[in-house]
This record gives sequence, structure tokens and C-alpha cells, in this order.
Amino acid sequence: MTGNTTVVVIGGGYAGVLAANRLTQRADVTVTLINPRATFVERIRLHQLVGGTDDAVVDYRDVLGSDIRLIVDTVSRIDAAGRSLTLAAGGTVEYDYLIYAVGSGSADPQVPGVAEFAYPVASLEEAQRLRAVLAATPATAAITVVGGGPTGIETAAELAESGRIVTLVCGGVLGPYLRSGGRRAVAKRLAQLGVTVLDGPEAKVTAVTRATVQLSGGHTLRSAVTVWTAGFGVPDMAVRSGLRTDALGRLLTDETLTSVDDARIVAAGDAAAPSDLPFRMSCQAAGPLGAYAADTVLSRIAGTEPTPIALVFVGQGISLGRRAGVIQLGHRNDTATRFHLGGRAAAALKELVCWSTVKQLGMEARKPGSFRIPAWATDKKRREVLQANRRDAVTTR
Repeated sequence: MTGNTTVVVIGGGYAGVLAANRLTQRADVTVTLINPRATFVERIRLHQLVGGTDDAVVDYRDVLGSDIRLIVDTVSRIDAAGRSLTLAAGGTVEYDYLIYAVGSGSADPQVPGVAEFAYPVASLEEAQRLRAVLAATPATAAITVVGGGPTGIETAAELAESGRIVTLVCGGVLGPYLRSGGRRAVAKRLAQLGVTVLDGPEAKVTAVTRATVQLSGGHTLRSAVTVWTAGFGVPDMAVRSGLRTDALGRLLTDETLTSVDDARIVAAGDAAAPSDLPFRMSCQAAGPLGAYAADTVLSRIAGTEPTPIALVFVGQGISLGRRAGVIQLGHRNDTATRFHLGGRAAAALKELVCWSTVKQLGMEARKPGSFRIPAWATDKKRREVLQANRRDAVTTR
């Protein structure tokens, strides 16, 4: 391709920012980032915002390359045929290549009363709203956090450490990813903080009212504030734009993160479903996927073949307030091992990860292409899994 190439990135989270920065390796590429807000959100710190220990925002000047154009707006529709985007505030933006990095948010609640009376924490605005509600709520009031995954655990621990009376309703097991040792460590720390943990088949929420949470076992909890962390969804932009997605709405791509519908559209982060075998929604995957997406676009511009994704996870880190945590180590296929790190050491490591993630974005802004995925973090077996899935699909037809 000759002349200047325009690349637009939709979404200014971990994947989108890293991708945008990486694209500036070429002087003949013009990069535009479209994001609904003017600041970068440290999503992995939103539970701290709720607890009052961090504001969870970073100035884009600290993480985004100076040559990147930032448009503060929301994309309402992608016109793949016309290579243009319609903005919510009016007008259009044209592109030669598009990186779809819209991330994830709160899932549409299916439980009666959740939409009216519960408070999600998946976005900055949701967390800020909850923080304001808590500030107006007496410290002795009962708080219920629904969801036994990392977000629910971290939010419950943060609130309890600040002196709140907290019940964590898991709707199943506490920490589904964790092995027994890591789960016991989390339960022990929550107990030390005074959190009441309700798990098992009778701890599924069936309804939420302004002052109560009703459980499947027939028990009703008093709840002045109910925090909802049960499940995440993705924006429906791809669906509305006529692009093929998986059942959750993630953009279907091949192993180079290229849309199965359009070679000019590349996905990254939580809203990507490569080969209909998506990675776990996480910051851990978002950065590397952003790098892969940028490299795919740069390869296409250079006329070379993009490299297929080969990404592994190393585990899951969970904060348990500011003074403790659990790091659950994982196998290369993203299943937990029997090893975990706990206590203050885990808290320090989790904090280092949060800090270094932002530093990494800033480094890529200053030195595009500096982000590297080490050889040990690449997954050679993903191709085998995909081939096995395809064989199974053929034999079941």
C-alpha cells in the first residue's frame, strides 16, 4: 500500500490504547482513537474507586502517543462497505483499517429488580455512581455484593476493609477459577474482614428490591445497597452493524484477529472472538491482543502475512483489600494449578501488576513496538485445540 493509511481504533481501554500506540511505528500511518470519555480508565482499580482508595483514572497524555488523534464520542454504527463510522454526536469518520476494541461492560440483568435497584461496577460511571450512593449511606447499613468472581470478591473486601457491613452472595462457588487452596485463602481473608459469604445452590439471587435481596433457598437479606457484579457483556455495535458475532456479541475473527466478514476490520480485547474460541475477558489478555491486532494491521499495510495469535494466561490475581491478596497460578490452557500465593506478598504483586500495566502503555506510547510477548507466554497448543474442535464439528454434522 502506498501513501498515507488511516487507522481508527474504537475503544480507549487497555487493548485499544496499546494498539493505537503500536500503530505509530510507521510514519505513514495516521491513527485516531475514539473513546466515550476523555480519560483512561484503570478498570482493574474500579473496586478501589468504590472503596475510596483510588480514582481509577489516568490522563491520556500519560499513556497515549502524542501523534494520536483522540475523539471523545461514541460510535453508533460501522459501515464496513463504506469504511466509515457514524458518531453518536453526529458526523462520520472514515478509515482504511479499523481496530474494534470496544471492551466489555455489565451484562443485561435477567433477575427481577436488578436494573431498578442494584448498582453495577463495570464502568467508570457506574463505579462513581455507586461511590456517591455509599457516601450517602450510613456506615452501619447492610451492603450486599452479588457475584463470587474476582470483581465481587475484590469489591466486597474493599468495602469491608473501609468499615462496611458486607454480605457476598456467590450464586455458586466462591472464586470459580480458584483451586481449593486459593479458595480457602480468599474465604479466610474475607472472614477476617467480617464479610459474610453465602455460596452454594441456595445462594442464587431470584429478585432484588430497594431494601432486600431474595435468594433461591427462600432466605431474604436486608440490603441498603446491592452491588451487582454477576456477569459481563459486550456492546452490540458489531451486531447492529451487520457483522458476524458469537452468541455473546463478540466480533468473530480468524486467528489473526481479522473479522470473518471484512479484512479491513481487526478486533482486540474482550469484544473479540477469534475462531469462536475467545480468551477469558481480562486485562491480562487485552494488552497482548491489542499488540497482535496492531501487528496484523501493520502486516497488511506492509503486504506481509500477519502472525496468528499464540497467547497463554499465567493465572488470576485477586485483591483482598489493600493489605492482602491471592495470586492463583494457572496452567498454559488457563486452568488453575494447585499453587497460589497469598497474604501481603500477593497484595504487593497484584499492585505491581496494576502499576506496571499503565507504565507499559506509557512505554509503548514513547517507544512504539517496545511491547513484547515473551516466548514462554505463547501457546503452541491453541492450534491443536482448534483443529480438534473442527474435527468434532465435522463428525457431528
